[in-house]
Amino acid sequence: MSFLPTFDGPLTPAQELRETYLPSLRTTVVDATTSETVTTLLAPGRRRVNFMNAHCFNVMSQDRQYAAAVNSADYLLPDGIGVALAAKMTGLELTANLNGTDFIPALLQEAAKLGKSVYLFGGTPGTAQKAAKNLIRKIPHLRIAGTRDGFAQAQNDAEVIADINASGANILLVALGVPMQELWLHRNAPHIDAQLTMGVGAALDFFAGNVVRAPEWVRKAKCEWVWRLAQEPRRLAKRYLQGNFTFLARAAKEAASNVTAASAANRILDVTVAATALVVLSPILVLTALAIKLESLAREGEGKGSALFTQTRIGKNGRPFTIFKFRSMVTDAEALRSNLLAQSDREGICFKSKTDPRITRVGRFIRRTSIDELPQILNVLQGNMSIVGPRPALPSEVDAYPEHALGRLAVKPGITGVWQVMGRANVGFDEMIEMDLAYAKKRTVFLDLILIALTFRAVVGGRGAH
Repeated sequence: MSFLPTFDGPLTPAQELRETYLPSLRTTVVDATTSETVTTLLAPGRRRVNFMNAHCFNVMSQDRQYAAAVNSADYLLPDGIGVALAAKMTGLELTANLNGTDFIPALLQEAAKLGKSVYLFGGTPGTAQKAAKNLIRKIPHLRIAGTRDGFAQAQNDAEVIADINASGANILLVALGVPMQELWLHRNAPHIDAQLTMGVGAALDFFAGNVVRAPEWVRKAKCEWVWRLAQEPRRLAKRYLQGNFTFLARAAKEAASNVTAASAANRILDVTVAATALVVLSPILVLTALAIKLESLAREGEGKGSALFTQTRIGKNGRPFTIFKFRSMVTDAEALRSNLLAQSDREGICFKSKTDPRITRVGRFIRRTSIDELPQILNVLQGNMSIVGPRPALPSEVDAYPEHALGRLAVKPGITGVWQVMGRANVGFDEMIEMDLAYAKKRTVFLDLILIALTFRAVVGGRGAH
């Protein structure tokens, strides 16, 4: 299966993962920021949405009716560290964890601004009403069209549907638990007037205060599931301990079955070279960081400048990632860039200038010797880059690419590559693209080894480095 990056809409779905870690899945998993997803879901049109965590996928693997309900949804939102880890096994790093407890308030805040109303259906008696009061208190101008519990008031589907439609709600949140809520929506969503219907699991319990969320530091550590397990060990032990292990084991098996010998060999080469380089070059890394800091201290107003420079670049399949480099420019270099574009020495999209005034004295040396690129060893170990590959492009550059140039995003970007050993800045944009496209088609471990060897010659010669 191949995946081509898309740049033509506010919401970018992830790969259809049925051939990787989710063999039974036919609906795309959303891969976007919270704000992008909110904008899309609240746009005109009917949509049915489910949140998907490791437990959901485990249920899906055993329940055909639930699987059918999931596959018929319009969007699936990734929920939890388990799904993120499973995606990483396939080389995909999801943009955001769109768990319901965080996502739904963001959705309702925007809905309130647009004058849209919401109906809360589910939970124990009194939970929906309590959740409604808390949400109204936290979200100005939010309109609750109605509430209904998931027990006695949920027995008659026709009665429930009639009440929801009579309320005029634009959004329906159904909290009946997995798999009941997805089955209920699959069966009844066509008869509901609300344009956006969502299965939200235990979200109403959180909003009502029935369940206490983990502290912020626990959530940042992506260990909220540990907090939940500590709160309800009897109910959640099997789901979180056995269930998560089962899901990740299945994900690893599916990912392994799709790894070719060539890709495995390339990854082994990357990790081996990067780990060795990190150890061997550690003295140079330390001395370079120290030199940058000392020069910053000597420059007025730059005493707090970091030795490392981070920037968003575009990686394989159009995925953005954070690249690491040694800082070779003044700290406000990005703000000054737009004023210097006319001075570029290279034709085409990518900016390069021999006389760039933003480059520091230490910066000129580490660029000339390519030392500024060494922190990208960390990107290689993280899996965002390879030792050999196309130059990692800026988002603005990719936005300006002609269509055929997007083919260079079919492989991971590299610290070195054909462009680097053939002259770097002396190579024009069009020529660089042709080199990268040829490399992407013919990539082998043997070719990578040759390019790594040629890199040493290019670094010593310094051709095109500035």
